[in-house]
Amino acid sequence: MIKEFKERPGASRLGEGLPLNSLLYSEAVSLLQKLIKMPSFSGDEGAAAEIVQKYLAGYFIKAKRKGNNVWCYNKYYDSAKPTILLNSHLDTVKPNDGYTNDPFCPEILHGRLYGLGSNDAGGCLVALLATFLHFYNNPGLGFNLCFAATAEEENSGIKGIKSILPLLGTLELAIVGEPTLLQMAIAERGNLVIDCTCNGRAGHAARNEGDNAIYKCMKDLEWFRTYAFPQKLMGLAPVKMTITAIKAGLQHNVVPAKCEFTVDIRNDDTFTHNQILETIKKNVTSQIAVRPGSLGASNVAPEHPIVKTGIAIGCKTYSSPTTSDQAWLTIPSVKIGPGDSARSHTADEFIFLEEIKKGINLYIKLLETLPLMLINNPIKYKNEIKYINN
Repeated sequence: MIKEFKERPGASRLGEGLPLNSLLYSEAVSLLQKLIKMPSFSGDEGAAAEIVQKYLAGYFIKAKRKGNNVWCYNKYYDSAKPTILLNSHLDTVKPNDGYTNDPFCPEILHGRLYGLGSNDAGGCLVALLATFLHFYNNPGLGFNLCFAATAEEENSGIKGIKSILPLLGTLELAIVGEPTLLQMAIAERGNLVIDCTCNGRAGHAARNEGDNAIYKCMKDLEWFRTYAFPQKLMGLAPVKMTITAIKAGLQHNVVPAKCEFTVDIRNDDTFTHNQILETIKKNVTSQIAVRPGSLGASNVAPEHPIVKTGIAIGCKTYSSPTTSDQAWLTIPSVKIGPGDSARSHTADEFIFLEEIKKGINLYIKLLETLPLMLINNPIKYKNEIKYINN
C-alpha cells in the first residue's frame, strides 16, 4: 500500500511563517517521500538539492547553494553569537541487486517508509530540517543555526561539505545526522582505501609456464585477513582491514599476469594513515596505491557540553565504526540521528515513521537543553554563554 502524507494548502504554507510543531513530523515525512522519488546518487544530487531549496523557499527562507549543496541560517542570525551546524547528506548509494521493490517508490507499510535513502540518511535530513524550522523564527535564541544539506557523502567527494565549509562562517559545534538509533556517536573511525596490484607473468595454463599472479598475491591476501595492529586499550581493534574486491585473469587457459584487489581500512586515532601504510608496505609485496578522499578518525571530548547534554536527555554514547562527513570537520561534533546503520546500503531499505518522529523530538530537546550545560561550564565556555537568553 502506498500512502502519502498530505501537505498543507499552499496559501497556508506561504502565509504567516512556519508550520505548527504538530505539523513538523507530517511535513518531514512528505518531504522525505519526495526525495526518495528522485534518484540522487553521489555527484548527481541536483534534483534533490532543488527539492530542498524550493521547500525552504516556501517559508520565505532564502537558501544559499553551491553545486549540489544547500544551506541556510536562522532568521535572527547574529554574527556575534556562536553557530551550530545541523548537517546531513542528500546523496545515496546505488540500489543493489537484492531489491524486491522499487527503490524510488516511497511506500509506507506497517509503520515503515521504504525507499532508497530513507534510512541513510533521508530520515536524518528531514528531521534536522524540521528542527531548524522549529527554531528558525525564535528571536531570543542564544545561538545561530546553520542547516546544510550536502552532497557526495557516500563517496567522500570533494564537492560535498568540504567544498562549502569555508563559506559557512565560523562554526562552534556540529550535529551530523546519520542513522544511529538516536544514540550519540562521540567518535568515529577514519577510512582509508587502497588498491593493490600483484604482478606475475603470463603463460599457457596447459604447460608449466608463467608466474601466476593469483598464487603470488595469496600470501598478501592472507596477511590482510589475519594481521592485527597492536591495541592500546581493550575493546575494538584499532585498525580493521577488509578485502572488498579482487580481479584477475583474461580467459581460462591463460596464466594471469596481474591480480588486483582493493582493501577497505577503518581506523581509530591510535594509528595515523601514514603509520598504517608503513606497516602494510613492510609486510606485503603487492604495489600499493592510495585512493583520494581518505578520511581521518574523529572524536569529541566526553566532557564537552554537547555530550553531557546528550547523556542528560537519555542518549547512550559510543564509538562509531563507520565514517561520515563528520571527518571533514575541525570543530567539536557528534553524530546522531533516526534510523539504524545496519539498514544502510541494504536491499529494501526502510525507516520506521516513529523513528523520524522521535528524531525530531530528540534534536529539539538536545538544542533546548544545551544552554543549561553551557551555563554549568562558565569558565571554559564563557564566550558561548554570553549570548544565552535565560
